[in-house]
Amino acid sequence: MAVRPILTQEHPVLRQKARKVTKVDASIVRLLDDLAETMYAAPGVGLAAPQIGVSLRVCVVKGDENQLYGLVNPVIVKAEGSQVGYEGCLSIPGWVGEVERYEKVLVKGLNRRGKEVRIKASGFTARAFQHEIDHLDGILFTDRLTSLDTLRRVEELQDQEQEPVAEAVRA
Repeated sequence: MAVRPILTQEHPVLRQKARKVTKVDASIVRLLDDLAETMYAAPGVGLAAPQIGVSLRVCVVKGDENQLYGLVNPVIVKAEGSQVGYEGCLSIPGWVGEVERYEKVLVKGLNRRGKEVRIKASGFTARAFQHEIDHLDGILFTDRLTSLDTLRRVEELQDQEQEPVAEAVRA
């Protein structure tokens, strides 16, 4: 396992659609481990392979109760409801903005053993899955802002004593 550098928004790989993984082998397991270690070190609550320069459909998400999910080729197969909240990104450090996401999602993918899994998520965990899957499609949270006017420096929101955004800025 290794902590890898996190690329920032100007890097072209972050705007490319990541390639599907054809086989979960030792290199993919190592990638999942590196993603998790890098995410925790940042500290973050999610990280996609393109954020460390690997254009593969692999991501990790730290869900509710610190549950770690590592998924290969994740897709949202069902979504419902709506939630609006502030998000940030490890690839766009220091910035947050308001994004509308589904309230509940059902995500399908492969686990580290190559077995298909389905994960039901709601609230913040659902938001994190949607954010990371967007990364796999070359989409950044700034592309999904409810309004450009909501994009703020983290310090601005903290100075205004608005609702804490600590978790949101680490996805």
